[in-house]
Amino acid sequence: MRNLLRINPEVQEALGNNQPVVALESTIISHGFSYPENLNMALECDRIIRAEGAIPATIGIIEGEIVIGLTRDEIQMFAENRETPKCSRRDVPTIISLKQNGATTVATTMMFAQMAGIKVFATGGIGGVHFNGENTMDISADLEELANTNVAVVCSGAKSILDIPRTLEYLETKGVPVVGYQTDAFPDFYTRDSGKKVTYNFKNMDDLAQMVHIKNQLNIKSGVVIANPIPEESALEPSFIRKLIQEAVTEAATKGIEGNKVTPYILSVLHERSEGKSVVANKALVFNNSKVAAQLAVAMTK
Repeated sequence: MRNLLRINPEVQEALGNNQPVVALESTIISHGFSYPENLNMALECDRIIRAEGAIPATIGIIEGEIVIGLTRDEIQMFAENRETPKCSRRDVPTIISLKQNGATTVATTMMFAQMAGIKVFATGGIGGVHFNGENTMDISADLEELANTNVAVVCSGAKSILDIPRTLEYLETKGVPVVGYQTDAFPDFYTRDSGKKVTYNFKNMDDLAQMVHIKNQLNIKSGVVIANPIPEESALEPSFIRKLIQEAVTEAATKGIEGNKVTPYILSVLHERSEGKSVVANKALVFNNSKVAAQLAVAMTK
């Protein structure tokens, strides 16, 4: 696969010297925020990761080439081009063969991070089982990737638009560890407590890093979900945001919006109807996850 990868020299040097590296996705840039907020968000994540002593490696596909560690100009390209297609695992061969651009999702960012040798990935929230998923089979490819790809994913739980209990059951069936960092509750993106629990609460970073290291030594192929709640001061009031989410989900279904267009539509509705509160919260949790992921990557190099 190396002939299909272009690894930023700074990232390559860090990996070669066992220095901490944190992977970041590009879908959150192209589809998570409007321009120029998306650019500022991505650059701030880079700054936070570096401040904690790690190297950021934003991942994307540019003209059919998998790029590990986008430059500032390449990040700006993804930020300005909001029509860049989301690239999940199923899309990879086509986008690469046609030499197109692709914004990597949680699934493909994990996939490419493992190819490059990066062990830690920071994102906002993972995908999961959608409501009525037992009938529609609308289940994010993120869950299968977590079952098969050995990368630790620091996230604020699963996105609030999902069926959290079924998502956790799916992960349990696939043998994916779901642990909390300084929390007993499994968060649901905008709020700190979905009503479900994590299996273990790691109260300090060295213990968390040791757990991930032991899992790797045991050659367990799955990833790890590390649930890191949105900072308390940035969390939204649960009844407020859940009401808006339910309205947006219903409207998306009524309009026939399906597949990978559902989440961007719902996020745009939440932004409008929360008067920007959802965007402020989203940025806060992404920044916090970047910080914790960098701390984990640093601890793991010990």
